[in-house]
Amino acid sequence: MYRSWQTHLSPQIQLCPVELPGRGQRFNESPFQTLPSLIADLGAALLPHLNRPFAFFGHSMGALISFELARWLRSHQSPLPQHLFVSGRSAPSLPPTAPAIHTVSDEQFIAELRHYAGTPEAILQHPELMQILLPTLRADFKLLETYEYHPQAPLPFPITALGSFADSVAPPATLEDWQIETSEQFNLRMFPGDHFFLQGAEPPLAELCAQALCPEGLKH
Repeated sequence: MYRSWQTHLSPQIQLCPVELPGRGQRFNESPFQTLPSLIADLGAALLPHLNRPFAFFGHSMGALISFELARWLRSHQSPLPQHLFVSGRSAPSLPPTAPAIHTVSDEQFIAELRHYAGTPEAILQHPELMQILLPTLRADFKLLETYEYHPQAPLPFPITALGSFADSVAPPATLEDWQIETSEQFNLRMFPGDHFFLQGAEPPLAELCAQALCPEGLKH
């Protein structure tokens, strides 16, 4: 999903996508079902590579992971990101507004997936394929739905929240409270589209990130 972003960035900004267990080349690995266990493993895996300036970008569940990973780094007196970009995710301090679905029947679960509009209908209607995908999808929802927010001191670096006007999962009004999580600059940028507005908006999103990280970050 993020690989094409590199074409919109200068060589001084290196794109490093993180692939979690249960998807892509790690499809046969068991997905994480709780955020603390994921953060502990991810933090340990990334620490050896945090020897240069870096930033985090996360969309939806990835936004929450990026936020808690930054907190984990601070708690371990480790290097911190220069900037945190959170996309398509309500502020973590807000209580959930949707009922939990990770324990409902397969039929109900698939029906709820349509609400997110991120899975093609052809896949949702393919029983054999859905049986393969359901364990990872359920694990993702369990991770999100069992998340517990604990107030901490604001993070000492800027946060940029990104959203879309027609996102019913993370409506625009739920993004503003991200500002309480930083003691530095906070920005809110809105884009057209639904929850998966990233698809098709790669150039302006990559440009936004590049401008925030360094004035010379654009690829001309």
